[in-house]
Amino acid sequence: MTILQTIAVAFAMFSALPVPQFGWNEKNMRYAMCAFPLIGLVCGGLWCLCGVLPLPDMARAAAFCLVPVAVTGGIHLDGYADTSDALSSYGDREKKLEILKDSHCGAFAVIRLCSYFVAYFGLCGSVQFTPRVGLCWTLALVLERALSGFAVAAFPLAKDTGLAHTFATAADRQTVRRFLCGASALLVLALTVLGGGVLAAAALLAMSRYYFVAKKKIFSWKKSLHVYGGIIAGDLAVYIGMIYYYLLKTDWALERFSGAVQQVGAEQAKLNLTTKFAQESTGVGMLVFVVFFITLWLGLRKSAEDRRG
Repeated sequence: MTILQTIAVAFAMFSALPVPQFGWNEKNMRYAMCAFPLIGLVCGGLWCLCGVLPLPDMARAAAFCLVPVAVTGGIHLDGYADTSDALSSYGDREKKLEILKDSHCGAFAVIRLCSYFVAYFGLCGSVQFTPRVGLCWTLALVLERALSGFAVAAFPLAKDTGLAHTFATAADRQTVRRFLCGASALLVLALTVLGGGVLAAAALLAMSRYYFVAKKKIFSWKKSLHVYGGIIAGDLAVYIGMIYYYLLKTDWALERFSGAVQQVGAEQAKLNLTTKFAQESTGVGMLVFVVFFITLWLGLRKSAEDRRG
């Protein structure tokens, strides 16, 4: 019963889906962040449903783009808008926190939200849906919420009030961190094996960017942490460079073996090559992501030691 209440609390707070209402207490909030990735699973299921429906390309792209908004009620966009205004103010810490409390939407929030939807719509419009693509996208939606929950439990909070503080203080933070870190590692492994390593890299890059911007703009930045930021940035750059290399290799192979391509068809040949190269890159991808998680963990420990010191 407690497990169902925990899931219901997570969905009630982080989604717009109708769920049974329970009173929040210590038991059902302790592991609520562990249920947060399940919302990504719902988004992925609806995303796949839109992919198989006989919709025009533009309508399908719009559906892909709006599914997360419909499921979450836009709570992630609200936070993104507030953060955009705060970081764009270039004020001190107190000024940024004051802007975060303001319920009005500023010019920078509007600009960045419009840019977000234009970029997301363009990405969704370029997707050719297949079962493998749908599975990769679903896993990516689950991964980004696992990383988000991990961030709430592991990263320092900007203030002692608000939604993040409520869930972070009520959570068994050590258990939540371990669970979500392990879940994230498994999701990264699955994405890499399925050829969706670029989605995993994008999610990890976004989280590392979030962490280091927060440390620099909201908290006092320790120079000793620069080395961890450099390792993470270089680590992900290696993987992105490897992906670019395999894309070039795919184009070269399609041109080099044009006769065989004509026999099986261009689309099938490209699918076969990308699948083969994705399997080849699995080992390198896993090494990159292991280095990422180890470096992130060491950076968090160093940050905690600096705060205690």
